[in-house]
Amino acid sequence: MKETLSFAEPQGFLEKHPALRHVDALCVDICGTPRGKRYPVDKLKSLYGEGMQMPQSHFLLDVNGDNSDPVGRGYSDGDPDTTLYPVPGMLAPVPWAGDSLAQVIVSERPADHAQGQLLVDPRQILIRMTEKFAALGLVPVMAVELEFYLFDREADEEGRPRRAMLGNGQRLETTDTNSLRELEQLAPFLAELEEFCRIQNVPASVVSSEMAASQFEINLQHVNSPVTAADHAVLLRRAVQAAAERHGMRASFMPKPYLDAAGSGMHVHMNLADATGANRFDDGGPAGTPLLRHAIGGLMAATPESLAFFAPNANAFRRFGPMQFVPLNRFWGYNNRGVAFRVPAGASAARRIEHRIAGADANPHLVLAAILAGLHHGITTKGDPGQPRSGAGGDERDPAMRFDLATALKRLAVGELLGRYFDPAYLKAYAAVKINERARFLDHIAKREYDWYL
Repeated sequence: MKETLSFAEPQGFLEKHPALRHVDALCVDICGTPRGKRYPVDKLKSLYGEGMQMPQSHFLLDVNGDNSDPVGRGYSDGDPDTTLYPVPGMLAPVPWAGDSLAQVIVSERPADHAQGQLLVDPRQILIRMTEKFAALGLVPVMAVELEFYLFDREADEEGRPRRAMLGNGQRLETTDTNSLRELEQLAPFLAELEEFCRIQNVPASVVSSEMAASQFEINLQHVNSPVTAADHAVLLRRAVQAAAERHGMRASFMPKPYLDAAGSGMHVHMNLADATGANRFDDGGPAGTPLLRHAIGGLMAATPESLAFFAPNANAFRRFGPMQFVPLNRFWGYNNRGVAFRVPAGASAARRIEHRIAGADANPHLVLAAILAGLHHGITTKGDPGQPRSGAGGDERDPAMRFDLATALKRLAVGELLGRYFDPAYLKAYAAVKINERARFLDHIAKREYDWYL
């Protein structure tokens, strides 16, 4: 007999929100883009009982939502459906749409998969990666920080983004890192964003102005479920973009919108807890335990093959450059933002690793899955990270790190270390999607090409 979800949660939700008319059932594709269908409330019981049919290929769409038939998935295989079910606890109002709309994340069930069928739901890929730690008696505790820019809705005459104009007529055109004045000027936007996150149970925390004009960062709180941490990152991006739109702005998580300004990253903080909840990276002092260093050693080993998950497009690779606090190597260190794997200062009970490589637009579920693969590899092989770096060194090039998309995709597709954690067929599918996307991106003559060569 097919398992069905309890209707108690949505029934109680409907009673609490009598004006509700529709529910968006959303899943997350390979690019981290929410996709799905809108259900009238009288079909909600069917959604919870029968699930939602969605073509498997929709998880393999490129950044523009196009299907390129990667590894024969889409046109060549007849575009078969998969069944997605609401995730318990993820039904929430959509406050920027009024009282009539709610949303719920839907996802596959691995148990429903036929033998040999490719698992394409990034959320389920992360669930399977998380399960590997249960056998070790460990729970990954993770949180994401996201950087973004606020722009005008309209671009300039050459199509470039213009930094946001505030309600007082001033434009955010100068860098003012950690400026409280900028946060005060954006108080209406930030207050509404905070309310959106509260209503949707997204644990947004500290907000700061960043190292470029009109750039900001929001921290999410740590949770003891990597899947939930990735869900929070997806929902936060939606909420930021919706709040910006409500205030006449456009929020962008593009990694490098300006060549001469800081890029936007997705920094991931993590530790490993035992069954009692104790942080296994904590040794009571600033150094952390051997387990912490083994974990870093594994992250180092996995990075060259994982880079295409962390930087999934041509623009993402523009973010890697000197004097940007974006790592050009796999160094680690204590209280040092110039390295890839930073052990932040602070109370020993909060001892953790900050992974600083991914761009803000990457798929959070796949980023965290690749990080967990590195962590697991390190702690099971007792990886050695070498000596920590202090001071300068972040700009030193690592010969094992090739910062171009084509090389990153080739390494991912044939990755030996990642191939022991991910289905190798999925790695090839991901690479195929991004190779096809890159080919379409390059099939264009830019204005500079005419200026230089016409």
